[in-house]
Amino acid sequence: MKTGHFPPPKRRGLIVHGIALAVLTAAALYGFITLSSAEVGLPFLISLLISIAAFAPIPFFAYRTYSLWKADYFIDRDSLAIHWGLRIEDIPLNDIEWIRPAEDLSIPLALPSLPLPGGLLGLRRHPDLGTVEFIASDAKKLLLVGTAKRVFVISPDNPAALAQTFARATEMGSLAPVEAKSVYPSFVVSQAWESGLARYLWLSALFLNIGLFIWASLIIPSTPRVALAPQFMGSGLESVPSSQLIIFPVASLLLAIVGWVAGLYFYRWERERVLSFIVWGSSTLGSLLFLLAVLFIITTPV
Repeated sequence: MKTGHFPPPKRRGLIVHGIALAVLTAAALYGFITLSSAEVGLPFLISLLISIAAFAPIPFFAYRTYSLWKADYFIDRDSLAIHWGLRIEDIPLNDIEWIRPAEDLSIPLALPSLPLPGGLLGLRRHPDLGTVEFIASDAKKLLLVGTAKRVFVISPDNPAALAQTFARATEMGSLAPVEAKSVYPSFVVSQAWESGLARYLWLSALFLNIGLFIWASLIIPSTPRVALAPQFMGSGLESVPSSQLIIFPVASLLLAIVGWVAGLYFYRWERERVLSFIVWGSSTLGSLLFLLAVLFIITTPV
């Protein structure tokens, strides 16, 4: 039974990450919309670069937002558990040598790279402590957890209460020995990669999207216009600049990335892994349908 529940501060970090996601999404949408109507040339290239630059960080900030939302620290008589998205660290209480505030250090801790509120994550080297791993959200509430493996830096909303709970749990003693557990997000990827079906679906979606991007980039300069506008019965065939074909590989890639991440989420549980393969298979099929759509468009005479 859990005797201590000490979540990290989340509100400020969620606001900062939410604003970043909103700005990047708006910039990416603006780039894609401009891209669909731009003529081939410098305006097209600028819109393409804006779209890619704005879209690339979105999965990173989306995962950090999800991780912060799910973040928590638990302590009982057997272990201290740190949950941060797909990152899980379960430390037996017997392995913890000490817990103390970061303010007690004579040499201040250097924060990890990209120290945004709600996302103090990563490894640092400290002259006295050695390797330090940050799994925290607030630089003003840092608490050090010393183990033989390394020092972990966490940030419960009430650091003093967590330290007191640790002291009481240590005095009462462990009810049952537990094993240390470390799970990283990359572990889920490597575990899924061991499945031949998962590898096939991932690589199929990847090559389909690469081929779609290459094909669209070859069609756009050589074909001035394509039949992509809405067509009505009895009206003449309307065409649009071929640069609008870039919508297809961009949409295909976006859906493939969302499907890949969603599949990894379900793959964490044995009973739900069939959903992972369904999602990955749907992403691969969707990429194939986008490719067939481009084939249909360019073969339609204008």
